[in-house]
Amino acid sequence: MTVSLVTYRHPLEKIRPIVESVMRSACVEKFTVIDNSGDGPLRGELASEYPQIEYVPADNRGFGAAHNLAIRRAMAAGAKVHAVVNPDIYFNAGTLEKIDAYFVANPDVGLVMPKTVYPDGTMQYNAKLLPTPLDSFGRRFLPKSWTARRNARYELRAADHEKPFDCGYLCGCFLVFRLDCLKEVGLFDERFFMYPEDIDISRRVYASANWRSVYWSGATVVHAHEKASYKSLKMLRVHMWNLFKYYCKWGWLLDAERRRINREVWAAANMVK
Repeated sequence: MTVSLVTYRHPLEKIRPIVESVMRSACVEKFTVIDNSGDGPLRGELASEYPQIEYVPADNRGFGAAHNLAIRRAMAAGAKVHAVVNPDIYFNAGTLEKIDAYFVANPDVGLVMPKTVYPDGTMQYNAKLLPTPLDSFGRRFLPKSWTARRNARYELRAADHEKPFDCGYLCGCFLVFRLDCLKEVGLFDERFFMYPEDIDISRRVYASANWRSVYWSGATVVHAHEKASYKSLKMLRVHMWNLFKYYCKWGWLLDAERRRINREVWAAANMVK
């Protein structure tokens, strides 16, 4: 397994939990850190403590574009499975080994997202239906009391999250891909600077003829969710603009594939209307 982490002006202390998590994983053949802030002090910090990590400075063309740099290198090196991790993720020893074994046991699985929890152990609902414009924009700009029921359905809150199910939208905080799958469906769409690239790629895996996109609770990771677009007006604008591009690509109101996938995911998650 290979792993990539994208940083932007993160000091080593900020990303140490995820770095330590990856470094104690025996199944990791190569760990690449892509620094979207360019060649900076992180290079020296990593070199002094973790010289085995590959450091790649980048010109900040976005989250997906940066991970694509590492994914292409992994493909060229003949890797089979690649994990995309966020700076605000960490996990126990053996987690990546469990996921690697799951891929071996399930050759039709192209994408896996494990169970994700907050640092206090409460559930994060990161396996979702494909969003509609109302889901995307209503969650941000309408009173929560207006959207609570719809949001619960969108986040599949009534599903049994202790059981695996196929899902069309898996959150990009922690995604593990079979590289043969990405060779078929394509890498992250680099038109999206940040945010909806995970919706786009997971729906492409789900919709493919040969591969499954699976939420799997057999492994658990902790996501200390930073929610940058909730704290920064700049990141909110980035989020909204890239969602606009996502809906221009797939359809705003007329997205027949979205309706089909959501019906299937609803059934697969053992939901009842």
